[in-house]
Amino acid sequence: MLIKSLVKKKDYLTTVNENATLEDALKILEDSGYRCVPILDDSGTIFRGNIYKMHLYRHKSQGGDMSLPVTHLLKNATKTIHVNSPFFKVFFNIRDLPYIAVLDKDNKFYGILTHTKLLEMLSTSWNMNDASYVLTVLSGNKKGTLSKITKIIAKYSSIAGAMVLDSGKGSLSADYVRRTLITLPSDVDIDTLHVIVNKLVSKGYVVAEIEDLKSGHNIMSDENPGVWLNQDHE
Repeated sequence: MLIKSLVKKKDYLTTVNENATLEDALKILEDSGYRCVPILDDSGTIFRGNIYKMHLYRHKSQGGDMSLPVTHLLKNATKTIHVNSPFFKVFFNIRDLPYIAVLDKDNKFYGILTHTKLLEMLSTSWNMNDASYVLTVLSGNKKGTLSKITKIIAKYSSIAGAMVLDSGKGSLSADYVRRTLITLPSDVDIDTLHVIVNKLVSKGYVVAEIEDLKSGHNIMSDENPGVWLNQDHE
């Protein structure tokens, strides 16, 4: 249901009928200002694909017949998700698309999920507007690792957000295969941060990077991980 709450429904979208010509589609795109819109069948319920302004311009500049049906330049016909699709599937499908078409349980066109809406949701879930620092913690892939990391931090601060970005090998050592981003709330000061980082390090975790969200700078990076820990923080 998370996907459904982020979708812009078809009633509020600019679309092109599958029987429209390329010239018709170009006018719709120019009038709307969009670079890409969905193509739907006559019933307005079946998603046929997308039509892009850039492809129309290219076709026209090369002397192409603009009276051809819009389906002549149809793209992304199979790039769809369902309203009940698992959230991770969005990332495998949307990638380079400005949006991805969303279908209902009957495979009828429901609307679109845009890149912008997806990023807004991630930003909100990360709680960036009420946060102080982001710690990038490298660890092994043992069972319970995330629980242990958060338990250490929870002794000194609440956690505003947490995200595991990848499972590739860390840049410091092949022993570290998990990169976890922990966002701390805005009331965490530099002294508390110092305590948290040192405690994590003492338990065998590598804090590869610390980003100060208020200043927009990195306090510490994995290019020089030990410097910040040896400084005094008053």
